[in-house]
Amino acid sequence: MKTTSETNGRETARFGRAERDIVALGIATAALILFVGTGGVVLPQIIRAWMDGNSQPDTVLANALLLNIALIIFGWRRYAELSNEVRERRRAEEKAQQLAKTDALTGLLNRRCFIPAAASLVTEVAETNQGVAVLMVDLDNFKQINDIHGHKGGDIALTEVARRIDAMMPVGGTVARLGGDEFACVVPYERRMPDKLDQLAAGLIDAVRAPIKTGSKDIETSLSIGIARTIENPDPETAEETAQALLHHADIAMYHAKKRGRNGYAWFEPTMESELRFRNELETGIRAGIPKGEFVPFYEQQIDLGTGELVGFEMLARWNSPQFGLVSPEIFIPISEDIGVIAELSEHLIKQALEDAKKWDPRLTLSINISPLQLRDPWFSQKLLRMLVESGFPPHRLDIEITESCLHENIGVVRSVVTSLKNQGVQISLDDFGTGYSSLAQLRSLPFDRLKIDRSFVTELAHEGANAKIVEAIVSLGRGFDLPITAEGIENDEVLKVLRTMGQLKGQGYLYGRPEDATKTFARLKLKRMLAPEVQEEIERSEAEAGQRAVETAETESRAAG
Repeated sequence: MKTTSETNGRETARFGRAERDIVALGIATAALILFVGTGGVVLPQIIRAWMDGNSQPDTVLANALLLNIALIIFGWRRYAELSNEVRERRRAEEKAQQLAKTDALTGLLNRRCFIPAAASLVTEVAETNQGVAVLMVDLDNFKQINDIHGHKGGDIALTEVARRIDAMMPVGGTVARLGGDEFACVVPYERRMPDKLDQLAAGLIDAVRAPIKTGSKDIETSLSIGIARTIENPDPETAEETAQALLHHADIAMYHAKKRGRNGYAWFEPTMESELRFRNELETGIRAGIPKGEFVPFYEQQIDLGTGELVGFEMLARWNSPQFGLVSPEIFIPISEDIGVIAELSEHLIKQALEDAKKWDPRLTLSINISPLQLRDPWFSQKLLRMLVESGFPPHRLDIEITESCLHENIGVVRSVVTSLKNQGVQISLDDFGTGYSSLAQLRSLPFDRLKIDRSFVTELAHEGANAKIVEAIVSLGRGFDLPITAEGIENDEVLKVLRTMGQLKGQGYLYGRPEDATKTFARLKLKRMLAPEVQEEIERSEAEAGQRAVETAETESRAAG
């Protein structure tokens, strides 16, 4: 890879040769020599001819003199034009080099030049008592800024944030825009006072927090920052590798700052790298596991609390990973949403669950949770209805559960999806009710069929002296809107006893058993004789045939023994 100094050296040599163009210099030199030679003969003749008016100068020599003058003029003009061209090209080259080093929008260094700048600082402080720190800076929710204020507003925000960050840099510090809404700073610091880096990070967050004026609107911004530093004297011979490692570690720390709630900073710790490596393994496993069928539906019983009768199941996702074993949805669902495969994963599970539920008693319902990200898709209802048609599962037996948080994502899209599904007979439940911010107006305007009380309220009922008023209020609200209620998280008889006093409710929880896979659920329903009639008939016919074969085998063995 060619260095900048080597490139500049070649450019200087090329311009020097251009400025000393041999053709132009040769023409001018020859013309001057000829001018001196011919001028010394012809000029006296011309002067005498002017003085006496009788003699004539030598025509050939006079023409040669005129030609010399023309050549001198041509050579001079050629040299002047070439000098102008060289100056213009030099300015263009300097501008190109400047553009290659800096970010066009903010004027900061770009990604390409940040590592050399950081490596240079590492080399400078190698013989001192100082260390080098890299701060990775990322704007929080920058996509939302672009969506609300447009790309022009986003550019204004980036430019102003860059200016504020640059203004906060200590002596010797450098800031670069790595791309998008990511910035990186490299600064020297006294190793005895690492708290100065805490102060710098906090100062950057405070500086950027101030609203950015854009005409009549203000743009609110915040930062997530990751910090990595050298602990010992860096080796100048590995300065670039040190700079690369610091940037990588700062990036990992910044990711952890975002995980902790954004608008803050985090120091790099070695355990973070292990966690990130583990997460990458999970992401790879999820992507590979979906087409391999590693994700399977489990089913949790839903019970009529008054009669104790089984009325349906809620589908819960499980990941049966060859590498990690049985993985909880609390782990893989958020990651699936982050990497954009939640829709594919959910569709795979829904198709499998519909096929399983077709074998159940027609009175049993199937409840399925839907991710808020899926409800952002205006075509979700059509996709779900297509799956129902393909499987032949009755829409009225399907209950789609959406959480309260979905209502604040995009109420227009949610209303369209819910209405479309309702028109086809699908039931809609509002899940985790009481933990979000549903308004009475939303309960009236959206055609819900059921409310589900969040388990956090239900489990509290088991505590001595627990206040049941929240649960009672939700049940009363449901009764007022003519919405049946399901209570989640029933884990003991004390909770069940309290809930039974509140009216006709459905419930689910570990009191009735842990979620089970399709095989165990099928076996449970077989014992209860709660399978679809055609499935039950097929089982009875198969058992009868097996019994008949057993009898015939026994008779054959008996005759052979006799």
